[in-house]
Amino acid sequence: MKHFKFYTKEDILSLTKVRRFETKVGERLQYLKTDGEWPEVLQQSPAKYVLIGIPEDIGVRANYGTGGTTTAWLSFLSSFLNNKSNDFLPGDNILLLGHFDFGDIKFLIDSYAYNPDELIEAYRHAVNIIDEEVENMLKVIAASKKIPIVIGGGHNNAYPIIKGVAKGLLKAGSIPLAQINCVNLDAHTDYSPTEGRHSGNGFKYAEEDGYLGKYCMIGVHENNISQSVLMDIHNNPFIDYITFEEIFIHERKNFIQAVAHATGFTEDNPTGIELDLDCIENVLSSAATPSGISALQARQYINFAATDAKVAYLHICEGATQLADGRKDDSTGKLIAYLVSDFVKANAQD
Repeated sequence: MKHFKFYTKEDILSLTKVRRFETKVGERLQYLKTDGEWPEVLQQSPAKYVLIGIPEDIGVRANYGTGGTTTAWLSFLSSFLNNKSNDFLPGDNILLLGHFDFGDIKFLIDSYAYNPDELIEAYRHAVNIIDEEVENMLKVIAASKKIPIVIGGGHNNAYPIIKGVAKGLLKAGSIPLAQINCVNLDAHTDYSPTEGRHSGNGFKYAEEDGYLGKYCMIGVHENNISQSVLMDIHNNPFIDYITFEEIFIHERKNFIQAVAHATGFTEDNPTGIELDLDCIENVLSSAATPSGISALQARQYINFAATDAKVAYLHICEGATQLADGRKDDSTGKLIAYLVSDFVKANAQD
């Protein structure tokens, strides 16, 4: 893996503040002891979950977005590793594998004086490189019959995650076809046309390539859906959505009913759980919103979906602690840590 850094025990403990009379999650997490080929070593691990980071903003920039989604991973990790290990979340069923670093690709692109159109094309070409490496990693994790927990990064990574997990589950004999379903709590559909890879069309590419079966979106803002995408969705019986306005403005369903509808719609296959942090009110992201769901509702979504769905993976994306335009919020990482903790607690009860 050219762009992947595998973590050692020393890497993990360097971020863990060890104290007397208490144990931190960072002291209980498993890590990869590479005495051989890493896929074989991973498969032998008793861990149920494999945690990885994709701290990149190339896909976001390729979608004309504000960079900064590189910053959430380390902030999350610092918070998550320092949670208390206890009966609620011991942490020993999670293997912290490491993170991708595509900084060399970003540096190469930024080193050339592209005009704006050429810059976008360069970023979109780079997303294809990211796709391949992320897909290969996720395929190995899923084939090992473990549940990936992926912290982004842009929502462009939904495509290689879906593709890799579908291929891995097929290889493991868990599904008859390389195809999985997804539920997505998001202010956007991320089902834009296949005009070149970016953070706004991961699910469209996954669907067109046959790896995405059913797809249900929760909380999409009506202002964010283009008419062409709306028509595509309406003409596809395998895609469904419930808008933010249906839930909170017109009150046709309450929030948990909407989540239950999504998990019911996708219950026939293993299902990826997606959460785009730009749907949470005032959380720092490339498309931050002043009108969205609360952090509490995001946690309820994760808890319900992790309990009710046949979970294929968890993907939390688009968050940042600092954006390229200078905006900062150090609390984003701690919120992600809550969400990951909620997921493991809920799903581990199965």
